[in-house]
Amino acid sequence: MTMPKKHDPLTIEEVTEASDIFFPLFNVVNDRMPEGSTTEDTLKIMEAIAKLGHKNRAEKAAKAKELNFGFNKEEKADD
Repeated sequence: MTMPKKHDPLTIEEVTEASDIFFPLFNVVNDRMPEGSTTEDTLKIMEAIAKLGHKNRAEKAAKAKELNFGFNKEEKADD
């Protein structure tokens, strides 16, 4: 089987896999939205939450890296 090109239509399997990731996240946000919120409102808030989540992830990674000292220090590979 050849690898699909970038702009080829998605397969049913690819859409199913993406849906399995997307809808649980959507439902978490949608369940916390005020009554009367639209799907568009939820999608906008999801975008803001994703930005915050990525920021938090980067901060945690930076903090964990600061804690690397002594025997916890990462070894650099010689190229």
